Amino acid sequence: MNEMIDATDVRILQILIRDAKRSNKEIGEEVHLTGQAVGARVRKLQDLGVIEGYTVKWNPDRLGLGLKAFVTVFLNSGDKHAAFRAFVAGREDIVEVHRVSGEGCYLMRVQTGTTEQLGELLEALLPLGNYRVSLSIGVEKSSS
Repeated sequence: MNEMIDATDVRILQILIRDAKRSNKEIGEEVHLTGQAVGARVRKLQDLGVIEGYTVKWNPDRLGLGLKAFVTVFLNSGDKHAAFRAFVAGREDIVEVHRVSGEGCYLMRVQTGTTEQLGELLEALLPLGNYRVSLSIGVEKSSS
């Protein structure tokens, strides 16, 4: 697949990662292509699965969702995985779930507005297993 992607494609991708709202024309000026040529390359990157989609960067604190926690989940038994996945699918306060090796079965990233809301989530989780909670007290920005 790498032979289908050249340095210009990588440069276009880097520009889009920094600011996906940039127009093809603006990107073209940076990489010395027409906007139409940039559009064709972006479509190619999408077709190859390099670009999987676009997203919005937002500030959850502004919506009252400032409490962030990481929850390690220890399921009671092996037959609880399907029930756990169904539980997660129905919760908007669970932002991300990873099945992990080592300690615990899953690691969840949770975002709520209050400790009471976090407590309600944890109480609802108890029939499936136990948990360990780590509250986030800050986020370091990545360089990418």
